[in-house]
Amino acid sequence: MLLSEGLTNGQLAERLYISPKTAAVHVSNILAKLDLSGRAEIAAWAVRNMGEPASTV
Repeated sequence: MLLSEGLTNGQLAERLYISPKTAAVHVSNILAKLDLSGRAEIAAWAVRNMGEPASTV
């Protein structure tokens, strides 16, 4: 999951070929849907529910 990699909205946008504003809206929607309050909580949720992210090195 890209958010668990600590990417900014700009970096998410580049990877997904969307605007940074669209990335921000998607992040906001994820936070609301999962009832979380920040990106760190999204990363923790992803690890708990999806396992550790694969190494990008």
